[in-house]
Amino acid sequence: MATILVVDDELGIRALLSEILADEGHTVELAENAAQARACRERIRPDLVLLDIWMPDVDGITLLKEWGSSAQLSMPVIMMSGHGTIDTAVEATKFGAMAFLEKPITLQKLLRAVEQGLAKPAARANAMPGAATHEPSLTVEAAMTGGAMPSSVPVLLGPQPEQSFDLDRPLREARDAFEKSYFEFHLAQENGSMTRVAEKTGLERTHLYRKLKQLGVDLSRNKRSVI
Repeated sequence: MATILVVDDELGIRALLSEILADEGHTVELAENAAQARACRERIRPDLVLLDIWMPDVDGITLLKEWGSSAQLSMPVIMMSGHGTIDTAVEATKFGAMAFLEKPITLQKLLRAVEQGLAKPAARANAMPGAATHEPSLTVEAAMTGGAMPSSVPVLLGPQPEQSFDLDRPLREARDAFEKSYFEFHLAQENGSMTRVAEKTGLERTHLYRKLKQLGVDLSRNKRSVI
């Protein structure tokens, strides 16, 4: 798993991204402005940075340029903005960003961009020993959408135990029993990842958490261990 630095002046966005990435097994560091981002970058040397463009002190593009000009752009940087345009994406990739995500960021685009960003440095290191550690690698269209991602390989968990339900009871109780088994199945399939279960079942994460608590699903049993 990776160490990811999230830089955004909005508390709600920092908290949401932190929750999603931590649920994926990553270590997350947070910064609300450029000064904190500089300090975090020096202290932890993150594997990837999610960087907001519009911040009150120093904007993200300026910070990106600063890192690039001082040879500190040794990690992939994904830019974020609620006012994204093609021109902004062009500028961001010109100065070293590998992708540009427009807010509100969907789970699929976030996870796709992060996965691709974390895969790039290793691929370049293996292909070109001694070469620069970071370079823009996406078209503008790909940068605006989080880039392309190889088809995932399904995990086969083997035969599942047959479920039986007592139908001789009120509809609400029968439905709750089915839903509990349904969510327990998907939690097992996704190794406890709430993000992927939310994506698979089509529910928002907050709704999913409430639903699981209401149904009495034991989340600790399916929680992944982070190695």
